[in-house]
Amino acid sequence: MARFVPKDKLSKKAQKELNRQRRTMWDFSPVSRAVDSKKLYNRKRNTRDRYDDYGASVF
Repeated sequence: MARFVPKDKLSKKAQKELNRQRRTMWDFSPVSRAVDSKKLYNRKRNTRDRYDDYGASVF
């Protein structure tokens, strides 16, 4: 039988494994999803999304 070891005394790798095992029963992901600010520069974002298309309304 395995001896009880407090979570604080476990290695970080062991703590992560223990947390991962406990999360398997959750119905949702515990990771929070932060929405990026539109003001920040993002190289991967489409350039057409950054500017309003004023020329399309003329036609």
